Order: sequence, then structure tokens, then C-alpha cells
Amino acid sequence: MQTSIKTIIKMIILVVTIQSCNQNLSLQTFYVDNELAPGYTSLDVPVSMLNIDEEKLTAEQLEAYESVEKISMIAYVLESGNEAEMKSEYEEVKAILKDPKYEELMRGGNSTDGKFVVKCVGDGEDVDEFILLGNSNQTGFAVVRILGDDMNFNKLMKLTSVLDESSIEESQIRDITKFFK
Repeated sequence: MQTSIKTIIKMIILVVTIQSCNQNLSLQTFYVDNELAPGYTSLDVPVSMLNIDEEKLTAEQLEAYESVEKISMIAYVLESGNEAEMKSEYEEVKAILKDPKYEELMRGGNSTDGKFVVKCVGDGEDVDEFILLGNSNQTGFAVVRILGDDMNFNKLMKLTSVLDESSIEESQIRDITKFFK
């Protein structure tokens, strides 16, 4: 009897250990683990750095603007000799984003220049995170996260014209836009 209890306890410990080691990697964990790693570059931009004149916004644009808290990017920069590592890292991010909590909104691109996918966490009027994963065959790949509360994709898209006119503090935002050109 003692032996079977010990065996059961060992099996429970083994199952718990395997499950804790086999937890799915989250996007946040990926960011934290790689933000200072060789080959990566990262930045966080609070929405206040966008320097948008709120008085010029429509009510819908203002609502969208106020729903965003920050924009974060992590990118793996392709250099000669790190192609295999970049592919492995890119596959890891794609595996994370296969989690059903990430709902796909759109995808595009091509196999020559690169591809992108936009996903979100949440639904409809209650999105807390938008994720853009893009890869370029010349520069590498990047994950851009737009974090906020109760965001709406259609309303955020209406902010793009405002962003074109704003005096964005280019020192950090330039890195995001330059990566995707």
C-alpha cells in the first residue's frame, strides 16, 4: 500500500512538473525574454508621444485615441549569418499567435517582399490589444502591439489620417515605420 501511494505521489509530481514546463509562451513573456537579446531591437511608445492635437479630433477619433495606452515593438533584425536563427524566432512568434485567444483580423503581403497579419485580443468594442506581426525578406520581422482598453479596430483606422498630420516624436516612432518600409 505504501509503495502505491508513493508511486501515485511521484506521478502527480511528474504531471505537475511537465505541465508547468509545458506552459504556452505568451507574447508578453516573449517580449521580456528577448527585448535585450542579441539580434533584437525593441521600444515602447506611450501614446502621449504622438503629439496629437486632441482639439482637432472628431468625437470618434478622440474616443479611439483615448482608448490606446501605448505602442510596443520588438523586432528581429536580419543580418548576414543569422537567417536560420531569425527563421526559428519568427516561427516561435507565429506559434504563440496560433493561440485561439488571438483573433485574426486581416493578413496580407506576398512571399517575395514579406507578409503581415493583424490579430487582436478581445472582441468587437472591447479589444485590449492589437498585434501586427510582419516579416520582410530584407530586414527581418517585427511584432507591434497596440495596448489599451475597449479599443475598436475601425475607429483606430480613422486615426491614421491624424497620425499623418501629427508631429510625432520621431526618435522612437521612426524605428517602427522604417522597419516596415
